[in-house]
Amino acid sequence: MHNTTSLLIELGAIILTLGLIGRFAGRIGLSPVPLYLLSGLAFGTGGLLPLSASEDFIAAGAEIGVILLLLLLGLEYSASELVTSLRTQYPSGLVDFVLNALPGAGAALLLGWGPVGAVALGGVTWISSSGVIAKVLTDLGRLGNRETPVILGVLVIEDLSMAVYLPLLTALLAGLGLAGGSITLLIAVGTVSVVLYLALRHGRVISRAVSSDNPELLLLVVLGLTLLVAGLAQELQVSAAVGAFLVGIALSGEVAEGARRLLSPLRDLFAAVFFVFFGLSTDPTAIPPVLLPALLLALATTVTKIATGWYAARRGGIGSRGRLRAGGALVARGEFSIVIAGLAVAVEPRIGPLATAYVLILVVLGPLAARWTEPTVHRVQSWLRHGPSPLPPHGTAREAAPDEVASSPRSG
Repeated sequence: MHNTTSLLIELGAIILTLGLIGRFAGRIGLSPVPLYLLSGLAFGTGGLLPLSASEDFIAAGAEIGVILLLLLLGLEYSASELVTSLRTQYPSGLVDFVLNALPGAGAALLLGWGPVGAVALGGVTWISSSGVIAKVLTDLGRLGNRETPVILGVLVIEDLSMAVYLPLLTALLAGLGLAGGSITLLIAVGTVSVVLYLALRHGRVISRAVSSDNPELLLLVVLGLTLLVAGLAQELQVSAAVGAFLVGIALSGEVAEGARRLLSPLRDLFAAVFFVFFGLSTDPTAIPPVLLPALLLALATTVTKIATGWYAARRGGIGSRGRLRAGGALVARGEFSIVIAGLAVAVEPRIGPLATAYVLILVVLGPLAARWTEPTVHRVQSWLRHGPSPLPPHGTAREAAPDEVASSPRSG
C-alpha cells in the first residue's frame, strides 16, 4: 500500500509539472520537449529530486510513448505513399548516411575506440530521433507543409535502415562470425518485408477488420494491435518503432481518422513521459567531463543534418524556406542513438557518457533548430543585403508561403 501511495504521489507530481511546463512553453512559443528533458534531469539520479517508486512505470510509459508517436506518424500516410517516398528519397538517405555517420565514426577513431566503436558512434550521430521530430512537427503545426513528406521520407529510410544496422552492430559487439550475423540480418529484413507487404497488399482488409463504430472498441483494437506488432518486431530484432509505424500506414480511411483522433491525447501524455524518462536515465554528473567533445560533434552534425534536409527538400522541388525548415527539423537525435550507445557500452564504456551528452545537447537543440533555422538564415541574408531591419517571424505551417504548404495526405 505504501508503494502504491508513493507511486501515485510521484506520478501526480511529474504529470502536473509537465502540464505547467507545457503551458509555459506554449506561452513563449517554444516546443516543450527541451523543458521536459531538463525536468527529467532534475527528477532523476544525481538530480535534485530522485525518484524510486515510479521508475519502472515511467520506463514502460516511455516505450509506449515512442510507439504511439510513430503510430500517429504512420497514420498520416498510406502504404503507397511510403513506397513512393522510399523510391524517390533513397539518394537523400545515402547522403544522410555519408554526411552524418562519418563524423561520428571519425571521432571514435580519433579517440582510439577502434573499428567497433567507430561503427557504434557513427550510428549515434547518423540517426535522427523520429519521436522528437514527430512531436516537434505536431507542436509547430507543420504536418501539412510540403516539406514534411520529405522529412518523413528521410526518417523512414533511417528507421528501416536500423533493421539492418542494429543486427550488424549486435553481431560485431558479440564477436559473431559472418554466418551468425547474416542469419540475424535476414530475420530482421524478412520481418520488415512481410509487414510492409501486408500493409501494401492487404491494408484495406486490415482496416475493415479493425474498424468499429464504437470509439472504445476502436481504441482498444488499434492500441492492442500496435503494441502486439511492436513487441513482435522487437523480438525479431526490428525496432518496435518501425513496427508501430508500419501499423499506422496499414490503416487508412475512416479508421485512420478515428484512430488518430482517439489516440492523440494518449500520444501527447506518453510522449511527455518518454522525454522525462530520457532525462531520468541521465546522471548529470557524468556530462561535464565529455561536454566539450560532445558539443563539437553536436555542432558539426547539426550543420550536416541541415545540409541533408536542404538536399532532400531540393530534390523534392521545395522552395528555399521549406528546405531550411526540413534541415532544421532533422537535427534532433534521441531514442535510437541511446539504444545504440547502450548496446556498445559493454565493449567501449567511454561511449556511454559521450553519447548521452551528445544526444542531450541535440535533443534540446533540435526543437530550437526546427523553429529558428529558417527565420534566422533569412534574417541574416536580409541583413547582408539591406542592413538590419525587422522581419516577420517564420517557421510554422500557418506562416509559411502558400506555395510551400500542402494538405495532409490523409485529409481528403
